[in-house]
Amino acid sequence: MNKNPEVVMIGLGYIGLPTAALIAQNKTYVHGVDINPKVVETINRGEIHIVEPELDIAVSNAVSEGYLKASTSAVEAIAYLIVVPTPFKAKNEPDISFVEAATKAILPLLKEGDLYIIESTSPIGTTEKMMDLIYASRPELKDKLFIAYCPERVLPGNVMYELVHNDRVIGGVDDASTEKAVAFYSQFIKGDLHKTNARTAEMCKLVENSSRDVQIAFANELSLICDKADINVWELIELANKHPRVNILSPGCGVGGHCIAVDPYFIVSDYPKESKIIGTAREINNYKPFWCAEKIQNAKLEFQIKHGRKPSIALMGLAFKPNIDDLRESPAKYIAQKVLQNANNEEHYIVEPNINTHSIFKLTNYQEAAEKADIIVFLVAHDEFKTLNIPEDKIVLDFCGVINIKHQP
Repeated sequence: MNKNPEVVMIGLGYIGLPTAALIAQNKTYVHGVDINPKVVETINRGEIHIVEPELDIAVSNAVSEGYLKASTSAVEAIAYLIVVPTPFKAKNEPDISFVEAATKAILPLLKEGDLYIIESTSPIGTTEKMMDLIYASRPELKDKLFIAYCPERVLPGNVMYELVHNDRVIGGVDDASTEKAVAFYSQFIKGDLHKTNARTAEMCKLVENSSRDVQIAFANELSLICDKADINVWELIELANKHPRVNILSPGCGVGGHCIAVDPYFIVSDYPKESKIIGTAREINNYKPFWCAEKIQNAKLEFQIKHGRKPSIALMGLAFKPNIDDLRESPAKYIAQKVLQNANNEEHYIVEPNINTHSIFKLTNYQEAAEKADIIVFLVAHDEFKTLNIPEDKIVLDFCGVINIKHQP
């Protein structure tokens, strides 16, 4: 391994590791940093700790060829990428302490001409705050570094392709920083690179996912209304979308993941009076899992009254979206937990075909669960579920459009 890597990647999670592998694929020496020693050990064996198509091959090749190495501490390089989590404190206030800690960790390593880029989703002004932090500690470097923000735009399950081909928005704290960051990414990315300033780039990331959250909230609100009005929401949306200028999304059991369910709060927290629609959309999408859990509880009680026994229940899906293994911020996982908390000795079958084991839930094969359960609850529209032949005597609660037409008990 080259003792002086060109790139230090701080954070080797769902975005940092694929990005590090992509850069290493281009014969650039990358030093990856993660605070978890097990993650470091796994990567240095040429293996991966997350599920993402093609990532295992990319990491294995990069490590075996000597272009990627992982450690728990940073080393001197030319470019430093910060790709760490930005969780929340109380009252959904963004916490940039991880970004700050990562920045402090490289302060002794920085030198004139280095490139510092934040990719972590961040509140507006974070890049400038980190610039101030750097220059306060290293005043001799003032205006001698290139500092920029460039958020990712990838879809879990297709990350390795989208990292290369998706457009990126790149904003520096000054024009020179923007140009330097664009030159860096142009080595690895085939999509268009759009230049702006750091604050606009930060806001762009938040707005993209807030827009999607608002659109999903509209669909979820329709599902609540249609349930009361005895209207099939799936048929309604299909018909409404026949209008040439209407494109309503599909409802689900809520919104999850590390982006859409999170990013709007970065805006709402800083601009609560101005972000009424964004804030309300978050409330609607947060309410939907509660509503789904109540519908399941009601179905259980109705079954018990009608049949004189407790039903068995299959909860189909735990991931936050179809056909992935990612359970972060998953409404389906919350619903499963809620149902189990309210359990009264009923038999429950928990299904997630994209993972083998779970630390909390005992998992069941989806075909077995559908066969044995009295009540089948579709929480995630995994492809496997769409192949099931469901007998008419089953009670089906379809919260995500697997079958579109709800079987009546």
